[in-house]
Amino acid sequence: MKPDLNIDDSSSIPKYIQVVKAIKGLVTSEVLCFGDKIPSINNLSAEHSLSRDTVEKAYTILKKQGIIESVRGKGYYISHHSDLSKYNVLLIFNKLSAYKKEIFNSFVIALEDRAEISFQVHHCEYDLLKKILEKQKETFDYYVVMPHFKKDQEQKAYSLLESIPNEKLIFLDNKPDDIPCFGAVFQDFKSDIYGALKSLTSKLKKYNKLILVFPFHSSYPYPENILLGFKKFAVEEQFGFGVMSEFNLDHTPIEGEVYIVIEETDLVNLIKKAREMKGLIIGENLGILSYNETPLKEVLQKGITVISTDFAKMGKLTADMILSKEGKMIKNEFSVIKRESL
Repeated sequence: MKPDLNIDDSSSIPKYIQVVKAIKGLVTSEVLCFGDKIPSINNLSAEHSLSRDTVEKAYTILKKQGIIESVRGKGYYISHHSDLSKYNVLLIFNKLSAYKKEIFNSFVIALEDRAEISFQVHHCEYDLLKKILEKQKETFDYYVVMPHFKKDQEQKAYSLLESIPNEKLIFLDNKPDDIPCFGAVFQDFKSDIYGALKSLTSKLKKYNKLILVFPFHSSYPYPENILLGFKKFAVEEQFGFGVMSEFNLDHTPIEGEVYIVIEETDLVNLIKKAREMKGLIIGENLGILSYNETPLKEVLQKGITVISTDFAKMGKLTADMILSKEGKMIKNEFSVIKRESL
């Protein structure tokens, strides 16, 4: 069969990718069926004015993905083993933010056209999660959930999640210990901050007190394991340390302190206050360490040192788990970006 690939010469998408997407689309729409023969590399090159290398590269990708197979002496065929079925996915976040958007975008892009995604937000509330699950009457192939909840609602929410078939349940960003699931891509909040601070020990030693600004009263609670990892490091390294729930403009930072800040409002207030204080110089006698990278932190105060997980990778790894049908427990990467604020 001679497939119509509709290659767009003006598109920014590489032509070999266009060939891959076109053939997969023809299989999905059943224009090409399993067992159908497709043109040879030379014939497809000639028919669509493509270089042989372009078509060969596309066919190599399609073979690796199990979409086509080659039979010696006969040519290329749509594989009987190819799987281009669409997955029905219920994606439930705990909140909306710039970081969550990174996860969402990478998840959707990695799945390409292989999934119908229903997106919901439970806002860390048990009742909202319950309503979402009750309202979504259809059966999903996968339930991808961020299990962050208010402390007094956590156990009820976990019990609700246990009602989801464990072979369909994937945890994202956080992983409850006792709930069986198909897979998870998660942060280890205690070991992540501990490891990050450990890697910064030489820079931190010029200060004498570490202060974690931990938003205890936030509408969207943060994992308390962050506190445990912070305290573990401070005690082991014999730092003076403190914890405060927010940094407001009534607070006065002093020389020799390092502030570890989670929310951006606290970061802005801290920088404002430091600029008002005579003798305080960020990165020399006052340290700042912030959670989660943003473009702004690269330029603020000649750069704010950041500790952050790779949000885009989190989304992609979760999508890959669905596409491969292979459940895994994956601790997501966590890294330190060293800048002038320490």
